[in-house]
Amino acid sequence: MSTHAHTITLAHGNGGVQMQQLLRTVIRPALATPALDDETDGAVLPPVPNAELVFTTDGFVVQPLFFPGGDIGHLAVCGTINDLAVMGAQPAALSLALIIEAGTPMATLERVMQSIGQTAAAAGVPVVTGDTKVVENGQADQIYATTAGVGWRAPGAVPGWRACAPGDAVVVSGTIGHHGIAVLAARNALPFEREIRSDAMPVHRLVQAALEATPSIRWLRDPTRGGVAAALNELASQADLAIAVDQSRLPVTEEVRGAAEILGLEPVYLANEGRFLAICPAEDADTLVAALQSMPGGERAARIGTIEAAHPGGRVIVATGFGSTRILDMPSGEQLPRIC
Repeated sequence: MSTHAHTITLAHGNGGVQMQQLLRTVIRPALATPALDDETDGAVLPPVPNAELVFTTDGFVVQPLFFPGGDIGHLAVCGTINDLAVMGAQPAALSLALIIEAGTPMATLERVMQSIGQTAAAAGVPVVTGDTKVVENGQADQIYATTAGVGWRAPGAVPGWRACAPGDAVVVSGTIGHHGIAVLAARNALPFEREIRSDAMPVHRLVQAALEATPSIRWLRDPTRGGVAAALNELASQADLAIAVDQSRLPVTEEVRGAAEILGLEPVYLANEGRFLAICPAEDADTLVAALQSMPGGERAARIGTIEAAHPGGRVIVATGFGSTRILDMPSGEQLPRIC
């Protein structure tokens, strides 16, 4: 599918003929959502009785736009669905705002739009409204995307950090570090022996399976920027708890471990876009892990640690394979900018 122009121009953002052509030949067909056919300024969603509305928004500026296992469009859909999912919500609909730099090849936009449409359709979460703006050449980096999402959840689902307590188990839904390494390798053309693909995927079905199997889940989080280390440190700080992580239980593939060692990085600090962390009572951890392992994308789920005790200000400790322990600090600075 293509328009008459081979590149995006400022005229594609002026609200006139060229913009209408872009919307009708590139953007709306890729999304294939009936709600967009009305060409209104918003979407009307039916209410769900006895449910709480959950709302989230996120911006995506990843560089490069395309990387092994994903692209900015796929990432935008997955990231927003996952933010809803870890709130315990069933995602219902997305909005999409695009900032496009003049001079961007039309084929690049078409490829991104096709990815957005395909990812949203596969997840069963439609894009129902949006906006498109074009800025001068040099004022963006081809394409930026902002997505917002709404969903519905049962009242009180996933109570949050205030419910976490000493003795609770820490579970991760799968292997960690793939997204961070995939983007870094694509950005710098690193010649790893085996290609490492991003883990970017929607996790809402995995989360729902986890909640059905283990309604006692207290807390969920997707460990994106800053990885597992940042997410657990945030929880520890909020709840004034000490969390112990068993390094030997962290599910890290040999490819990611080897790449991280070469680059001087730790997998626990690498971004993930298709994984989540869960806190549940210790007696329910095996049930939760088994439920996740039975689902596509959760095959490598594992219990990786325990909440040990109250600790003012919070603390995360890692037990190494040598019988020692070390503090797992909150990441400082920017290990890899524009990861999502």
